Amino acid sequence: MPHSRVLLVSGSLRAGSTNTALLRTAQAVCPDGIEATLFDGMAQLPHFNPDDDAEGAPVHLAVATMREAIASADAVLVSTPEYAGALPGAFKNLLEWTVGDGGLYRKPVGWLNAAGPASPTGAADAYASLRKVLGYVNAAVVEEACMDVPVQRSQVGADGLIADAEVRALASKALTLLARAPRADG
Repeated sequence: MPHSRVLLVSGSLRAGSTNTALLRTAQAVCPDGIEATLFDGMAQLPHFNPDDDAEGAPVHLAVATMREAIASADAVLVSTPEYAGALPGAFKNLLEWTVGDGGLYRKPVGWLNAAGPASPTGAADAYASLRKVLGYVNAAVVEEACMDVPVQRSQVGADGLIADAEVRALASKALTLLARAPRADG
């Protein structure tokens, strides 16, 4: 398998997020030939305003950094919580910044849904909303790399990782499936 770069994006800003822990774990168990990088700049993104994304407008450094991270990745793996029945605002904001530059256009995307028993809907509305947004930006959703991987806070170790063998295997499998997906430039 050729070297593949996968960008990991957590939809949560929470320090103890199980979604972020799941992506950190994916990074830790990353198969050979795949480079997984966790994007950590979501909190720095300004609120999306189409006027700020118009041709000729100066590009905010945080937006440029996020766009470069997406552009340099061959695929994107997401994990997000559900807030108030939808995507968290900060994560939706990140996605809105991808519309103007077409960064996710035909880019393979998958997700790990970490929602556990405490989530009454299993984050179904958040992932339905994510699917809608990804369709709008013409991302290439890799269905096999979209998995429910329930994580409880008690599973997250002091190192911020999850030791559970099944969770680790599913995270590794998602990365492998994304790495094998046709690339946007191919």
